Amino acid sequence: MTTSTQLQSINRNYIGGEWVDTRDHDVVRLPYDGTPVGEVPRAGADLVDRAVEAARQGLKAMRAMANYERADLLLRIAELIRRDVAEYGQIICSETGKPIKEARVEATRSLETIIAAAHEARQLHGEVVPMDFSATGKGRMAITVREPIGIIACITPFNVPLNLALHKVTPALAGGNAIIHKPATKTPLSAVRLAKTMEEAGVPKGAYNVITGPGGQIGMAMAEHPAINMLTFTGSAEVGRAIKSRAGFKKVTLELGNNSAVILEPGADLNTAVARTTQGAFSHSGQVCISVQRAFVHRSIFSEFVDRLKKSAEGLKIGHPYEEATEISSLIDEAEAIRIEKWIAEAVNGGAKVVSGGKRKFATISPAILVDVPGTCHVSCQEAFGPIIAIYAYDDLEEAIERSNATPYGLQAGIFTNDIARAFQAARKLDVGGVMINDIPMYRADHMPYGGVKESGTGREGPKYAIEEMTESKLICWKI
Repeated sequence: MTTSTQLQSINRNYIGGEWVDTRDHDVVRLPYDGTPVGEVPRAGADLVDRAVEAARQGLKAMRAMANYERADLLLRIAELIRRDVAEYGQIICSETGKPIKEARVEATRSLETIIAAAHEARQLHGEVVPMDFSATGKGRMAITVREPIGIIACITPFNVPLNLALHKVTPALAGGNAIIHKPATKTPLSAVRLAKTMEEAGVPKGAYNVITGPGGQIGMAMAEHPAINMLTFTGSAEVGRAIKSRAGFKKVTLELGNNSAVILEPGADLNTAVARTTQGAFSHSGQVCISVQRAFVHRSIFSEFVDRLKKSAEGLKIGHPYEEATEISSLIDEAEAIRIEKWIAEAVNGGAKVVSGGKRKFATISPAILVDVPGTCHVSCQEAFGPIIAIYAYDDLEEAIERSNATPYGLQAGIFTNDIARAFQAARKLDVGGVMINDIPMYRADHMPYGGVKESGTGREGPKYAIEEMTESKLICWKI
């Protein structure tokens, strides 16, 4: 077993192909017990200007590359990560505290994201515009071409530090842009390691830059910088709102919060529903934007589902993230675990019943199952981002849909049913960006369009769709 002591290292920012240090540093700690696992520079807003100047040069190089050259570059990055996938998995585990098995899945899955972006880079194209649609266009021809939007600032979250970063970085490179990457303050090690891979792969100097440090200071400096053309952010709705309000005319894409709901209809496959809901509610201690936080279960199967979910959750192995058998480890820090503990107490004080779990040890919360949760409690109406699920009984599908929609969020939802007509009835009425039929809302394939409505954000990710956001359509028209 790799120990946290072996992983300790002092890292530097990567700007313009150079490794840049600062006077002050921040220690990165294993969330499970607070053990130091690395150290990174605490940069200030002054480095944003330096990164922008570097990105200007990187942008020139990326714009000059042909589609196939960008695709080949991305494939080189993928092969290097494949070579070092075990190291990446250990870094992810150490900085996030997610179990090593889950960390390895993230590292391996990131390859699909890069390969999808490479595929889209190779076939990036515009279209022919039929100018003779009208008399004024007679004797003219026109095409559109896709061009890079420019310098893109990427602000990425702590929970999936490698793959969610690559969901921004690789489409940006595929589209010919330059990037300034601000990783989450608590999980910057993956981004610094990624910079080393970028350097080895031959990414042009300045095309990928990494700045570590306080998010409020650096993130807002990037939002306000006049030379940055686009900002893409994954994180909380509160921060997303602040970024958008200060971004001016920049294009902004936001992947924000959610309190995902799943609906279970009579006759649904309970074996699958219980297994998938267990995974969807408690993987990475619920710290996923599309974790299953609310389950609406038809009254005829409510008791059986609750009993079976309780048994499944209590069978999960809680332990140190480095241990191979561990299925549940810590939240990102003790403060977040204390918050979840308080949310559970609030629900209980309001009349909810804890069926299982909810006990805290430092930053770890045992998987919590609640019933009879009042709709006004945080657990019901806000994003928990913790290992907790609230289960509600319903009598009519329309009621379940209405209650699922009774939230400011709308990222993804799921429904288990054997009735395809009712499945599509629900899919059309659920006010979310994506609906999973006979699966949990936490399902995501890396090439699919992904994004939300309402306070869950704006824009879509998935390489094909992100490239559309990160390029501009230019019309070229000529008279024959």
